[in-house]
Amino acid sequence: MVTIKDVAKVAGVSTATVSRVVNGQGKVGEQCRARVTKVIQELGYRANYTPPHIIKDAPIVGLVTPKISMAFFGSLAAGAEEAAREKGLHLMMCNSMYESQTELESINSLVRQGCKSIILHSEYSEKDKIVELSKQIPGLVLINRFIPEISERCVWFDNNTSAQTATNYVLDKGHKDIAVITSIYQNGDPMARLLAVKQAMMMRGIQLADDRVIESTANIKGGEEATKQLLASGQKVTAIIAYNDLMAIGAMHALFEAGIKVPEEISVVGFDDLPISKACLPKLTTMNYPIEEMAKYAVELSLSLAKEEAKHSKQTHLFMADLVERQSVADITE
Repeated sequence: MVTIKDVAKVAGVSTATVSRVVNGQGKVGEQCRARVTKVIQELGYRANYTPPHIIKDAPIVGLVTPKISMAFFGSLAAGAEEAAREKGLHLMMCNSMYESQTELESINSLVRQGCKSIILHSEYSEKDKIVELSKQIPGLVLINRFIPEISERCVWFDNNTSAQTATNYVLDKGHKDIAVITSIYQNGDPMARLLAVKQAMMMRGIQLADDRVIESTANIKGGEEATKQLLASGQKVTAIIAYNDLMAIGAMHALFEAGIKVPEEISVVGFDDLPISKACLPKLTTMNYPIEEMAKYAVELSLSLAKEEAKHSKQTHLFMADLVERQSVADITE
């Protein structure tokens, strides 16, 4: 039987390094990680480790997200943990750090530790790879992304309808000179929301010009930079639709620094309804993204799939946002 010492000897590293690679935890250089992973595969090493805090009659639910320290993914984790606790289960969380290889290592680590139910938030991994994983892991559920081939395992969000709702709200308030600050990250959400904004405006006979769409990082700093760029262009703008709450708050910071009042001079709309949206001044009007509710639902679905309690063939599990009206949008209708 191949042991961890055998792997360490062949790879020329310590057993501690092998352990970090196997469990997807701790810092390991990319070249070293690749070498150890190759040796593990060549030797056919299989870890047989169950952490002492994992009780046999209380199995674990796994959660893999890009970065748990981000507010959005923290809310996702909170929902998943609450659902797991209600079932008397443990929740084990892993960060993929937006890296496909780290994501796969995290999933393998959870499986090796006896996890049959895994909630996966994957934005960049290849579709075919996720479909393959779904065949190997009965309780794998993909959250916040839709893949038709595994629709019964997808708990996803209607970005199109939700973004159109936000846009129509701004239009109903009399705004026609609208700008969008959006995420530069190349995943599905920013593109879907931007397209929905354009569609809603087009239905009202208004075209969103390309120079009124500013891309930046999807955080407060990115929102500030995008808004400063917009202001520097000298365009007349009465409302800004932001990709998320963080960008919206960044926009309000930039407007405040420029001496522009929100919402009296420029209105701002966010997306997500993070706790910070109620703490800023003025309080942010935004779309409530039900990520905690989605996470709870995903845990229930994952457990059901793992136990094969019911057939889920080609069912869909779609969620939509609700508008939360606060103080950051002015009514300029005449």
